[in-house]
Amino acid sequence: MDRIRVLVVDDQAIYRVGLKTMLEEADGVEFVGEAADGTAAIDACATSVPDVVLMDIRMPGVGGVEATRAIVGAHPGIAVLMLTMLEDDTSLFAALRAGARGYLLKGAGPTQIIRAIQAAHDGDAVIGSGASDRLAALFHAEQPGGPSPFPSLTRRELEILELIASGANNGLIASRLYLSDKTIRNNVTAILAKLGASDRAAAIVAARERGLGAASGR
Repeated sequence: MDRIRVLVVDDQAIYRVGLKTMLEEADGVEFVGEAADGTAAIDACATSVPDVVLMDIRMPGVGGVEATRAIVGAHPGIAVLMLTMLEDDTSLFAALRAGARGYLLKGAGPTQIIRAIQAAHDGDAVIGSGASDRLAALFHAEQPGGPSPFPSLTRRELEILELIASGANNGLIASRLYLSDKTIRNNVTAILAKLGASDRAAAIVAARERGLGAASGR
């Protein structure tokens, strides 16, 4: 049986070395390369076309969530498995929405990581210990409970509008949603146009009139 080709993406060289050693000693997998940031990961996937990518989230430049979105969009057959120190709900959900096949914490042992690689390669969703209940709650919260206060907005635009109404600037919104500043600016422009709002302040007033932002505390 062909071995599963794995690309390692992490900005910490020592951690990349550790994963490389683990993969080279394991049966059924093959280390095919490494990258230190999201841009390099996207390029590496185009050249080496791995079966599975072990992806960190927080990296300089293009982060893991944006890189995952680009990789999955260009190469649907590549399974991205997040391997990160971040265990908060926002990171978990952002990664899965970007197309990640699974989410593990860096405290996972070699056996768990190898099993996760195999499961992701087989098309299964992989959620590390402790995250399953949080994920179920997150998806439950995402289910529509009634008509949208702004039907013309996409779910992403509505999410950004709520953060705007809560007082977040573009930089904070980009950080919370793991998107680039440019993407946030483009979405804000679209939101203002759809709302017929002359500026950000007018959009905030319209959002708060419909119950967004004011009570969220974010």
